[in-house]
Amino acid sequence: QLQLVESGGGLVQPGGSLRLSCAASGFTLDYYTIGWFRQAPGKEREGVSCIISSDGSTYYADSVKGRFTISRDNAKNTVYLQMNSLKPEDTAVYYCAAGTISYYSDYGHEYDYWGQGTQVTVSS
Repeated sequence: QLQLVESGGGLVQPGGSLRLSCAASGFTLDYYTIGWFRQAPGKEREGVSCIISSDGSTYYADSVKGRFTISRDNAKNTVYLQMNSLKPEDTAVYYCAAGTISYYSDYGHEYDYWGQGTQVTVSS
């Protein structure tokens, strides 16, 4: 069974940091492009970042550029999203997804596998 499990979410104050993890089971994660997405209440899902399987290239939404960093640890079969300088507007459920695409996707329709999501809340 192919599964992705997100972890690391929680409550943090504005300006704080969190590191999200996306752990894969049932497949080798580095064969796939991994994307991070988020969905806030009342809003559509949006792309946050991705790391391309073929060459390790990374991409970021303008809203998080300079604050978030995506990385891969092949030995642990895990992809991370380091989130710094968090803002209230970053509050959302964050999902990771795996696919065979080699480009950035704003909404993730091309991805094949999705995790269950982890809640990130940025509030004083």
